[in-house]
Amino acid sequence: MAETEGPQLAIERIYLRDASFESPRAPEIFEGTWNPQVQVDINTRSNRLDEVRHEVVLTLTLKARAEDDVTMIVELQQAGVFRLQGMDDEVRQQALAVTCPNILFPYAREAVDALVTKGAFPAFMLAPISFEALFAEARRRREAEGAGDGVIADDRSVN
Repeated sequence: MAETEGPQLAIERIYLRDASFESPRAPEIFEGTWNPQVQVDINTRSNRLDEVRHEVVLTLTLKARAEDDVTMIVELQQAGVFRLQGMDDEVRQQALAVTCPNILFPYAREAVDALVTKGAFPAFMLAPISFEALFAEARRRREAEGAGDGVIADDRSVN
């Protein structure tokens, strides 16, 4: 059997690494009108497991506030093990910071929605995230600061 040439990315496993839900104002919060301000923080990071396998972790933190009170907090780590072969460092960086988080995001979005609705709140559908734009922005910032090459894992807030 001939080996395929060129870059290869394969999913070995996708899993929920950690999840928590808090509703500090329940049940009082259910008596009023639900019109919260929602903040979503996003972070990605990767860990090299061996020569070709990497764990990528997408962390989402969602905080909902009504007036000055926190009404709901969801913290979630959606992770995956990916096999990356035949890639130079630049392509590998982009795969770990863009392609892998794009693969993980739909799983994280569904898990957040499930936690929110099980907490008796209205369904919450996270808007799509451009990991490519976040990667490009982080790269521009690193170049402006004169930082060396490395995997770009960057905290981002999406409101």
